Amino acid sequence: MPKAEELKYTKTHEWLHIAGGEATIGLSEHAQREMGDIVFVELPKPGRKLEKDKPCAVVESVKSAFDIYSPMNGEVTAVNDAVSGDPALINQSPLEGGWLFKVKADNPAEADGLMDFAAYGDFLKQNAH
Repeated sequence: MPKAEELKYTKTHEWLHIAGGEATIGLSEHAQREMGDIVFVELPKPGRKLEKDKPCAVVESVKSAFDIYSPMNGEVTAVNDAVSGDPALINQSPLEGGWLFKVKADNPAEADGLMDFAAYGDFLKQNAH
């Protein structure tokens, strides 16, 4: 997987890496830290059509449940079954082993509108509480 600096980010703390029209999506380092220990994941089914900025998955931690939003329109091509079996992988390796699902993008250029690593860092600073 690429490094954090090579990913795109959303305001709802998903990361995205696009290659060949397929996007891999996961939770940012920041999000998994804020959530605490992740204990359950409900991922979208392969073949499901996702809409940009709409909830498509759920992650539950010891603190609460959180919706995961699709960063783009497209069809789910794969899910990370390892995360379903061991949700703690998201805490241990959010950018590698803890990815959530892959989407065949309807329009890969949608990723261009997402934040890069530096912009996401600025976003986190502005929204720190």
